[in-house]
Amino acid sequence: MAVIDARHLRELRPHGVGHLSLAWFLGDDANSLREQLAAIQTVVREVSPFGIGALVHNKGINGFLHASGSQFPTSWAQAATWNPELTRRAAAVTSAHMRDTGVQLLFSPVMDINRDPRWGRVHETYGEDPELAARVSVAFVRGVQRAEQENGVLATGKHFLGYGASEGALNQAVTQLGRRALVDEYAEPFRRSIAEAGLALMMNAYNEIDGIPATASRWLLTEFLRDTLGFDGLVVSDYDSISLLRTAHHTARTEGEAAVQALSAGLDVELPGSPNYAHLVDEVAAGRLDERVVDVAVAWVLAVKARTGLIPGVGPRPAAAAPPDRTEAAEVRCAIAARAMVLLQNDGTLPLSPGERRVVVVGPAADELRIHFGAYTSVSSAEMPLGMRAVMEGRVPGIDPATFVFTDIFQPRMPGMDPAFESAARKLHPEASTVLDALRELDSKIEFAQLGRFERDAGDPLDASVVEAAVADADVVVAVVGERTGWVGNNTAGEGQSTVRVRVRPPPQRRVVVRRLAGAHVRDAREFVQAVPVAGLVAVLTAVSAAFVAGTEGEVRLGDVAVAHDLHHRNADLAKGLEREARGEVAVVDGRPVREALYMVGVANVVRGDAAGLRVSGEEDVGDSRALEGTLARLDGGADLREDRAGRPVPALQLGPQRP
Repeated sequence: MAVIDARHLRELRPHGVGHLSLAWFLGDDANSLREQLAAIQTVVREVSPFGIGALVHNKGINGFLHASGSQFPTSWAQAATWNPELTRRAAAVTSAHMRDTGVQLLFSPVMDINRDPRWGRVHETYGEDPELAARVSVAFVRGVQRAEQENGVLATGKHFLGYGASEGALNQAVTQLGRRALVDEYAEPFRRSIAEAGLALMMNAYNEIDGIPATASRWLLTEFLRDTLGFDGLVVSDYDSISLLRTAHHTARTEGEAAVQALSAGLDVELPGSPNYAHLVDEVAAGRLDERVVDVAVAWVLAVKARTGLIPGVGPRPAAAAPPDRTEAAEVRCAIAARAMVLLQNDGTLPLSPGERRVVVVGPAADELRIHFGAYTSVSSAEMPLGMRAVMEGRVPGIDPATFVFTDIFQPRMPGMDPAFESAARKLHPEASTVLDALRELDSKIEFAQLGRFERDAGDPLDASVVEAAVADADVVVAVVGERTGWVGNNTAGEGQSTVRVRVRPPPQRRVVVRRLAGAHVRDAREFVQAVPVAGLVAVLTAVSAAFVAGTEGEVRLGDVAVAHDLHHRNADLAKGLEREARGEVAVVDGRPVREALYMVGVANVVRGDAAGLRVSGEEDVGDSRALEGTLARLDGGADLREDRAGRPVPALQLGPQRP
């Protein structure tokens, strides 16, 4: 828990405080957070000549980012439910938590469209389909900003624009998109949230488009965002993105030059601090910046402060905050976790019947709680101070605290810290269960063999004899596999953690493990963080179920819920050979069974039916093309007309199961 001595604010910020960053590190419960923020606001108002308070922001794609916040399944899981109303309800709970503790700005949701499964932040998005992402984004914003006069919390769309399509799936890289794709597809969730939900804030992206960083692009942040899309809110910087104009993009030589570029483009506020915008006064005095540009940014800031009740006597006064509805939070968490699960394959052996057979659970993810929590959750925020303290105290093997240098590179490895991180997760969420715990509630005799760990080097093969011994004579093996995301530690996904390539099959040294498991009637429970291909595993396993970073309800058991056969996939050549027909008529594409399942890339169309009708093309294919060979079994096909952004009618095709 961090503590701020508000008395020092007068010395640190004699001219006042505009924003308070990193509030998720304050307090260890809602009461202590509320008290600290109230004390800070008291001093801030005293320092301000007009008694204006500071804007406090937080994150919330998975729920309020704080130890006291409810943690919902991640954005990808919410999109997989195909139910925007659940997202609206979750966002409303998050908004209530924020209002109750004195936080005005929610830096969520992530509206990026992603179509590259190698990108580490896939799980933070609503997938790859602009229409679905737009609907869920609108629902989120409405949930946060509902009854604004009573609530006083505003949502933020991010990251504007094309951040999820970076070259090589690398963080802070170039986006190679044409103007039409950028405007018509990748901007759609932002456009709809502005037009349909009154989105109040926008955050820039780290990327670069056509040689111009988004941070310094006037076309992007002013001409397109404000003039074309009609955005009339506040534009804030992603953390340290203005400094990247000097250190990464190399468009500016000094802090002042970086500040001029960003502010002139239309970026109103620098976050988390102001190392560059602190030079704006000097830039105006030197004649390198028109003071009227500063005035425009200040006006946008004051407008938001007025909307949130921070300016005395100006704008609506938000009503007293009501405690968040914990019952509603629990119901929504459970509903999202259950509806987001995807059954990729089942030979009829699921659900498991307790007590009838010898069941062995394997995999390092089976007995870990952390795997159920995405980045920007209470779990990931607890890891960062734990990791930093361990480094400074010399408790991380291979790191000398005397020579260690903190950088802005994400995802530093923390060997030996997994037990401490897992302990923190269990302390924060004692009500949550691991997959193993949940299965043992059904049958206490279920056995467990870890078989590897996340800290193991990916190139180190598991000993096949150990695998054989673990599953010998087992009637059923439940292999819990997947990825882990977070801010620090030994993660396989997350911000700044990309994948070099995505394999449809395991590497050669791992295939022997798969063969050993396949001989033992494996049922696979998979936790998805990134979009990973599963065909090579599904081909030899008898039942596969996928979950998407399910949060505190990650223990939803196989058998507790009826998992729909919903497959969310890339729409690549899917309707090849399919004749357009009226809604409700049957279209036969290919009736040949193929015992493979497609890989998970995002959410586009939904196919309800058995996975047997899908074939993956190639082992290394990723991206927008060659994802699938069009081999669907029997489908109901339907179509209707919709309007594109120019008002022109375009056909929209729907595919669903053939009904008897």
